Amino acid sequence: MCDTCGCNVTPGNEHLISGEAVEVLRSLLHENDHQANHNRSHFKKHQVLAINLMSSPGSGKTALLEATIDALGDKFKIGVVEGDLETENDAERIRNKGVPAVQISTGSACHLDAHMVHDALHQIKLDDLDILFIENVGNLVCPASFDLGQHRNITLLSVTEGDDKPAKYPVIFRAADLMLLTKTDLLPYLDDFEPANAERYLRELANPAVMISLSAKNGSGISEWTAWLESELSHYRSEHKKL
Repeated sequence: MCDTCGCNVTPGNEHLISGEAVEVLRSLLHENDHQANHNRSHFKKHQVLAINLMSSPGSGKTALLEATIDALGDKFKIGVVEGDLETENDAERIRNKGVPAVQISTGSACHLDAHMVHDALHQIKLDDLDILFIENVGNLVCPASFDLGQHRNITLLSVTEGDDKPAKYPVIFRAADLMLLTKTDLLPYLDDFEPANAERYLRELANPAVMISLSAKNGSGISEWTAWLESELSHYRSEHKKL
């Protein structure tokens, strides 16, 4: 994994990490938060709602974005920042929908940080956007620890995963402003995933976030998801009106 967030530190080797190394990590996180606030200022100036999408690999983040563009593309102007270790595959899928997408290749880093996002913003005309989606690197651990300047965190949980993921990975689900249960068209073929259990584990984290069940493939739940987005954009702009 990466060397920037401390995820290479384990109980077996933490005694080897010097106090100086810990201070360096704290400094990196502090600098990240400073940059994240700068990103938020950019978004506020241009009245853009920034959404951070987080999940494990293969949960359907890009498919969700494609379905969202199809549903809202005529109503709102959408942009996407894509985060992956390598390739521009996901960004190309978004561009094929006629939407601007900037690919961030993180190399060995298992998450995006505020500096990466800031660099990507220079390649997007924020004046032309209503909503910017930031598709984080597929990882249920590190992305939740790095503020990108986003306004809302959305955590996806695919029904092809265990319904106890919120219990196993509490930080990323506790940070969620909305939990999306994805690939629900596969539920009839799965006998080991109970949506009610997934929601119960979320509530046990004291997180009152709404859970929406949807399928990007057959379109179920997409209207509820887009209604949530419209409401959040309206609320954000009412709070941050241009002077």
